[in-house]
Amino acid sequence: MYVCLCVGATSQNVSDAVADGASTSKEVAAACGAGTDCGRCRRTLRAIIAAAARLETAS
Repeated sequence: MYVCLCVGATSQNVSDAVADGASTSKEVAAACGAGTDCGRCRRTLRAIIAAAARLETAS
């Protein structure tokens, strides 16, 4: 699913960036470009980051 239409970043791109160590929306933006243009996707980016953090703590 597309998360950022401005740069064509998908949820997989964002998840990969988080798996590679990105823990903020700015770090995700640096890794895959999502969130660097209009900013409408930043809430979704933060939700993906938070979900990954919850999964990591649950493990």
